[in-house]
Amino acid sequence: MVRGSVTFVLHGALLVLALCIPVVVLADPVPPPLLSARAWLLLDARTGTELGAHEADRRLPPASLTKMMTAYVLFSELRAGHLHLDDHATVSRYAAHLPGARMFLTAGESVAIQDLLKGMLVQSGNDATFTLVEHAAGNLPAFVARMNTEAKRLGLANTHFANATGLQNPAHYSTARDLAHLASALRRDFPEYLDWFRLREFTWAGITQLNRNLLLGRLPEVDGLKTGHTEAAGYCLAVSAARDAMQLVAVVLGSESEAARAHHGRTLIEYGFRAFETRPLLRAGVAVASVPVWLGSDDEVALGSADDKWLTLPRGEFERLQIRTLLPESVQAPVPLQAAIGQLQWWIDDARRQEIPLISLHAVGEGSLAKRTSDRLRYWWHHGVQAQAAPSPVTLDHGLR
Repeated sequence: MVRGSVTFVLHGALLVLALCIPVVVLADPVPPPLLSARAWLLLDARTGTELGAHEADRRLPPASLTKMMTAYVLFSELRAGHLHLDDHATVSRYAAHLPGARMFLTAGESVAIQDLLKGMLVQSGNDATFTLVEHAAGNLPAFVARMNTEAKRLGLANTHFANATGLQNPAHYSTARDLAHLASALRRDFPEYLDWFRLREFTWAGITQLNRNLLLGRLPEVDGLKTGHTEAAGYCLAVSAARDAMQLVAVVLGSESEAARAHHGRTLIEYGFRAFETRPLLRAGVAVASVPVWLGSDDEVALGSADDKWLTLPRGEFERLQIRTLLPESVQAPVPLQAAIGQLQWWIDDARRQEIPLISLHAVGEGSLAKRTSDRLRYWWHHGVQAQAAPSPVTLDHGLR
């Protein structure tokens, strides 16, 4: 049997929803902006909630936004210990003469990996990028295969890489949606390297080049990520910004100029902060409900989430948020740690939006012989002589019973 309850305050984790919601109600949702770019998408990276889009699944050349995936693979190599920031790579003649943006490397020189990464991310240097690729993988095809493997693993269904720099190739394409989720994955998976994306300038060989992300320093919340441009791609931008609990990522593809690219990015970021808000729904390890346990060493098991759960909604909609838990009447010991036992549901205006599993926050072992005997007597007393068996044991694969 399942028991349910509707409440805004269960335990401490949901207290936030009751005490921190301002009295702000919008009569109508704020419509997304109209931009002249070929495609764009705005999302909250913390929750993965898409806040607006235009032609977001249209396959387009990504230009140097490609280097976000190049960085993702290189950061993976750093974390695995296969690459070190103080390692040195030798610049090949081919790398030194690649067209497009350059760090101004010379063939034969030895350059630290950390400097090459700055040259790739700040200056968008194709020479720095190819030097890193050769050092990390030995050749371009091996590295590009890794890029496509990571794209598939991350669920980038409309992306295929043919190179690591973003130079034009008919087999090299992505979408605003895929690139936005790639940018979110960079933020989520490699926070230790995010400061490189916000560097305003980098100097090499006596030449100082400014970061082409014009929003750095102009919007205080902006902390990255990458620009790109080719004749076929137009002016492209992946920009991230953080304010309070919100972590916005906007991707713009095919703007007509550098100034338009910056304007489009700024418009999307300001729209996201103005029209939406992100709040905690569940805190990791904090109990929001409990269920009685029969035949166990404890009389109940606390339920919650193993990690933080956040929610992004249009401003004003938290006032109408409703929350319900669906829980079994009881479970039988033993109860494993992180067993799926119940659900938390939230909705607005009678339209259910999401179900979140509730798991046991601690294990409950079998009780002593005396405790089990006492529980069986109590169970018989409450449920009658026909109900001889206590509830079934809970497992990791089964929740409601």
